[in-house]
Amino acid sequence: MRRQIKIVRGRLIFSAPKGGKVRDVPLPVSVAQRLAAHAEQYPPVEVALPWGSSTGDPQTVRLYLTAPNGLPLQRPAFNAAVWKPAIRATGIEDHRSNGMHVLRHTYASVLLDAGESIKALSGYLGHSDPGFTLRVYTHLLPASEDRTRRAIDVAFADDPLGGAQTPDGMETA
Repeated sequence: MRRQIKIVRGRLIFSAPKGGKVRDVPLPVSVAQRLAAHAEQYPPVEVALPWGSSTGDPQTVRLYLTAPNGLPLQRPAFNAAVWKPAIRATGIEDHRSNGMHVLRHTYASVLLDAGESIKALSGYLGHSDPGFTLRVYTHLLPASEDRTRRAIDVAFADDPLGGAQTPDGMETA
């Protein structure tokens, strides 16, 4: 991620991501395909906004998500017109904890459940300290009992009598 759109004193600007940290996040094929399909149906729109402040030099960027009028999609308008009605339609409580930030937590929980490392996740989220990521997202870590059982089952699977092999290939009883 190289930039974000911020609202500063009622004006839209481009700025560096939170903390000024540019980050690379792997783009899964499934997301790339959906993005390409979206871009075919709704072509990206070139938008010029000032960089860094309302008086910054303008930069022109192709945006994949814009409002019907071709202007940048603004979070407050999206929340009111799309996100909150979708939340209500599903019967989920319309509460601050169910705002769009929950997508960040969903992303983190999916990666943690799939076994992604805290260090990698920390980088994707823009955290400079993996310990901070661990403290914030610990509640999302999947229970390890099933993984523990599977790991030991796999280790013993090579020996039908239940013995295991040491790293040097020697059998143990």
